[in-house]
Amino acid sequence: MKLSRKNGLRASAIGALVVSGALVLSACGSDNNSETPAKDGGAKTSAAASNIACEGAKGQLLAAGSSAQKNAMDLWVKNFQAACSGVEINYQGIGSGGGITKFNQGQVAFAGSDSALKDEEVAESQKICKGGKGVNLPMVGGPIAIGYKLEGVDNLVLDASTIAKIFDNKITKWNDPAIAKLNPGAKLPDSTIQAFHRSDESGTTQNLGKYLSTAAAADWKHDPKSKSWPAQGGQAANGSSGVATAVKDAEGSIGYFELSYATANKISTVSINTGAAAPVAASSENASKAIAAAKVKGTGNDVALSLDYATKAEGAYPIVLVTYEIACDKGNKAETLPTLKAFLNYTVSEEGQKVLAEAGYAPLPAEIAAKVRAIVPTLS
Repeated sequence: MKLSRKNGLRASAIGALVVSGALVLSACGSDNNSETPAKDGGAKTSAAASNIACEGAKGQLLAAGSSAQKNAMDLWVKNFQAACSGVEINYQGIGSGGGITKFNQGQVAFAGSDSALKDEEVAESQKICKGGKGVNLPMVGGPIAIGYKLEGVDNLVLDASTIAKIFDNKITKWNDPAIAKLNPGAKLPDSTIQAFHRSDESGTTQNLGKYLSTAAAADWKHDPKSKSWPAQGGQAANGSSGVATAVKDAEGSIGYFELSYATANKISTVSINTGAAAPVAASSENASKAIAAAKVKGTGNDVALSLDYATKAEGAYPIVLVTYEIACDKGNKAETLPTLKAFLNYTVSEEGQKVLAEAGYAPLPAEIAAKVRAIVPTLS
């Protein structure tokens, strides 16, 4: 089926998005490239790396960006390095904004970003991508979880309006009537809400802002395009891991991060009242139902997507992100180009995407994956 900017992704394309309950790799920096840590601290054997084509990959490849995809990137790097002797992939999870800055300064071969490049960022990339520009290549999807720590409350339900007001310091107590109405029977304490947000520029922040601006427009008046936290108050932490750790450690806290961080830290997550028949839990399977409605807005070799944050479809979790790998379509450095192409060929391959499902992320819909697979070999 030909992809169209007018047509949503077919639900049938989401067959690849069935996700297991396995834990995402959480111990980056391990020197064992054939195993990934399991939930109980033991080791889980990763998918065999025998089918990875190294295709001239050699030396070191530097990359940086999205911390939401860091756990997925760790899995990919371990498998790729196990298959391709002498290759070192160094990915720094410094946030989408930091990754794009490094990319446009020529410091990294590619950047990970939870939001597509802005027009001005594309223009800036042309200084580095000689004869070309930076393009958005979607690589992994998943839900942005709203995690919380509240003793005695195991199944918290919120809607877009209450989430907006909590993060905008308009709701400051856990037993606020708006929260109580959504959670009848819950023993909500008369205690102060500790809301945590990202201190760094983040595509996760931007996607949350887009959701709140769309689904709770009357309560969230901040710039939905901002990658920096736009509201006053609250407490800041660096990266998804920093916010997750802060929520895990503080009673009465709430924050946002990619689902794998909630799973790794055993943090309870909010179910969202979207207006559907039942509140929707944060899960990769539920996020895939929202991603199914995405439309391709990019042109040519750019595969930027437009997500439906206001979905009320049954079982569709609305706070989602798609992480892009951003690379030059033309003008890549000759010394790193073979490794860049070989690595991205692997991450978007069936084998690379299968690793995501095993890790708790949402693999790309089949049609999008096929489009990216056709583009990567053309990078020059």
